[in-house]
Amino acid sequence: MLDLGSRESIYQPTQEGLTFPVRPTFETPAEERQYLKERLVGACRAFALQGFDYGFAGHLTIRDPEHPELYWTNPMAVHFRQVKMSNLILVDHRGHVVEGTHAVNQAGFVLHGAVHEDHPDIVAMCHAHTTYGTAYASLKRPLPPITQDACAFFEDHVVIEDEAGQVAVETRAGGSVSAAFKGVKAAIHQNHGLLTASRHSIESAAFWFIALERCCQQQLAIDASGHAPTLVSPDRARYSREHVGSDYIGWLHFQPIWDDLVRTQPDMFD
Repeated sequence: MLDLGSRESIYQPTQEGLTFPVRPTFETPAEERQYLKERLVGACRAFALQGFDYGFAGHLTIRDPEHPELYWTNPMAVHFRQVKMSNLILVDHRGHVVEGTHAVNQAGFVLHGAVHEDHPDIVAMCHAHTTYGTAYASLKRPLPPITQDACAFFEDHVVIEDEAGQVAVETRAGGSVSAAFKGVKAAIHQNHGLLTASRHSIESAAFWFIALERCCQQQLAIDASGHAPTLVSPDRARYSREHVGSDYIGWLHFQPIWDDLVRTQPDMFD
């Protein structure tokens, strides 16, 4: 079982006996694999609900618990809303499908494969071509700490300028993205869009992607207002990031999304 993160205790110091989300333990790699695949499908369905679909663009990955050199991902040219357990594919770092009947998105292979291969601690990664994140990526600037939500990314994301605007299937693009993900959970890829990674779970990577897209939307709205926002001070921004920006908090934020999906979209288990 993966570490839930150092900030777990601040949310349940005296919660014993009350209903509270807890990640299960697993007796076998097969049990954990089933859990991870289900949450990967859930993350894809959550992206569909957010309107993150754009043709066949967009890919989410989770490292296999028994074979860390392999990762599960959504199939090529299948809408996020139609991703289910039965059509997930298992891919190696070289983009070869080793399990499943669908093709792999080569852009997903280049970017995600490079990150997973170069960073064994990263277990999950998300990317989609979203409206606000892609627009904000053209500005070539980091996200300022204008809200507590934005503070979750303070000094925990980077702007990638190398290969800006280059088609992601070119191998060099994977190298520049991989190099950027040392010690951070998110990247704004100039003229391309947003990427998030997690050393904890696919739920965390997915939620922080949703959050980053929303923060980009808020920042663009402020830019359009013509007024300069009041920024959170660096010390307070770091404090907020440490308490509300961890992998565990991302995982926790995803739990109500997961519960709603289980109730409303049972076909994702097909």
